[in-house]
Amino acid sequence: MSSDEFASIVRFLSSFARRQAAWTEDFPGGFAVRNGAYARSHDNNQLFVDSATEPALLAARADALLDGLDHRRITVLTDAEARACAPALTAVGYDHAPELVMVHRGPRPAPAVPAESVALDDLREPLERQLRGWMPHADEETIAHLAARRAARLGGAPEVLFLAARADDGAVASWADLYQDRAAGVAQLEDLVTADDHLRAGHAGTVLATALHRAADATTFFLIAEPDDWPQQWYGRSGFVPVGHIHVFTRRA
Repeated sequence: MSSDEFASIVRFLSSFARRQAAWTEDFPGGFAVRNGAYARSHDNNQLFVDSATEPALLAARADALLDGLDHRRITVLTDAEARACAPALTAVGYDHAPELVMVHRGPRPAPAVPAESVALDDLREPLERQLRGWMPHADEETIAHLAARRAARLGGAPEVLFLAARADDGAVASWADLYQDRAAGVAQLEDLVTADDHLRAGHAGTVLATALHRAADATTFFLIAEPDDWPQQWYGRSGFVPVGHIHVFTRRA
């Protein structure tokens, strides 16, 4: 992968974060985003570092720019800046979690049976049910924020689709977001999930194949995966290759 291609991914992620935010504030090397409607969502309330910054000032900036929230989150979009920032952040209690960036290589044919584009309301019930299974101790406000935040994502890219594959009884079985900027030649798959009671029936493959085909003209089609979890192996068998990392630093307020 060329440095230009990874730079295009960084620009896409930065632009998406800014576009979906209710409020932003720049600082040297990055920016903060906030959305009070989803205060429990770390994704919607955090700092992003996308160029050279001042590592020693980052934790204090997070405290000031995320004041009033129960969490602190800083996403660093390049390896070089993550290496520079990690010592100062971990020294004040931040946990560091690299996330794997994977890019699709190869053809993107149409699936035999495509997933469909659905509305947010179609996903709300299966998504909330899945979140309760993953987070049994979370309160209902947190579940509601994490489910509803998809509404903000509609503004994050020039084209945003919610794709879903249905079971034989019509229930939503698997779903994901597809974001695309045709002018930049970049597309992203995000939050591919299969409901627990519909696993191992091929639904995730249907959603993935549909997303790849719908973004067939994208020069760069990427996703972000946990580096040590099994899905990244499944993505590898589906034509994705690892090309780098972004880095997430978190702690409680």
